[in-house]
Amino acid sequence: MTISQEARPEAPQPKSLVKSFFTNRVFVSALIAMSLFSLIRILTGTAEMSSFQSWGAMLRLAVPILLAGLGGLYAERAGVVNIGLEGMMILGTWFAGYGAFAWGPWRGILFGMVGGLIGGALHALATVTFKIDHIVSGVAINIIGAGMGRFLSTVFYVGRTDAGVTQSPRMTGSVERFTVPILADVFKAMEDTDWFLIGDIGGILHGWTRNISWFTLLAFLLVPASIYLLWRTKFGLRLRSTGENPWAAESLGVRVYTYKWVAVLISGALAGMGGAYLVTEQAGLYREGMTGGRGFIGLAALIFGNWRPAGVATGAAIFGYGLTLQLRGESAAVRALLLFAGIGLLLYALWQFRSRGVNSLLSWIGGVLLIVAYFMVEEIPAEFIAMAPYVLTLIVISQAAGRLRMPAADGIPYRRGEAH
Repeated sequence: MTISQEARPEAPQPKSLVKSFFTNRVFVSALIAMSLFSLIRILTGTAEMSSFQSWGAMLRLAVPILLAGLGGLYAERAGVVNIGLEGMMILGTWFAGYGAFAWGPWRGILFGMVGGLIGGALHALATVTFKIDHIVSGVAINIIGAGMGRFLSTVFYVGRTDAGVTQSPRMTGSVERFTVPILADVFKAMEDTDWFLIGDIGGILHGWTRNISWFTLLAFLLVPASIYLLWRTKFGLRLRSTGENPWAAESLGVRVYTYKWVAVLISGALAGMGGAYLVTEQAGLYREGMTGGRGFIGLAALIFGNWRPAGVATGAAIFGYGLTLQLRGESAAVRALLLFAGIGLLLYALWQFRSRGVNSLLSWIGGVLLIVAYFMVEEIPAEFIAMAPYVLTLIVISQAAGRLRMPAADGIPYRRGEAH
């Protein structure tokens, strides 16, 4: 062996992919949360917490929130605050209702996207072109969406026997559904075992693989598609640069106005798609007020998800699960979730004790209060069950607040040539 060979440092060994996966913080956190969830389900005897019916319903209820959140993601990554998601969803519901009863559900979905696109165009015109305050414009879009839905219904539906000023005729046909072969039966067998962790994972995956619509699959495929588009393409890099530092992007030749317009139009189309989902998958027709604040919950999912597609999907799933318990009236499951949330907050407080003293203290207090509430309350009142999705939203966002980072130039007016 030569001297040069002796002096050559040993090449580093590649890290095991399996070891990297099982030491990943996200995976470990998810495993701990799932184990605690399963333990609470067994101790409280509330099988509804992980039944395939509950998780299948969660999937359907999460989609409109997910689409609204993804819509907000595109706009805010380009530096345009979009609190007008609710109004864009309302426009999507009306246009989808009209298209679905006239030509079927798939054309109804396209019509819904066009309705949301109209709202997005109004918001882009106000904020990007005329430099109107983003919050003011968003509030105006919400008001316009509700008013336009009533006006269009008056024009098109008054005098019909199958519709009226507050709803459209029922749509023709339905979106096709499918069950994943083999896997659905395997997950059902896992759920039937009722074992710790295995039964819960089986129930969740069983709900996600049986009687799923193609529209639901399309909506969730938009998550990896958005990750690729925004973080793996030149278009995504330029769009995100307009939300971080539009003046630097301008100096590099990026057409900032164009990218902001495109982002807000995509935002509107996705919010309108979320409205179309409510029509084609849940109600079968347009009904006034059917969005029920899902645009605002989508905005909350966006914030919880730290302005990232996977985070938005996680937030939508959490909020969708809360809506599921509300609509199914699962008092026992909601009560069990008090215990789950209380213990979860205590574990979180223990983990954050050294780095975040104030947050840790608040988590301790919240965790103790939730556990005390579980033992003091025998049955959850129906009014609290109705509040569950929104209380869950507040708890989750309050705990996630410390790690959030919005785009640096989000909501800041941009004018070409004004260097900052």
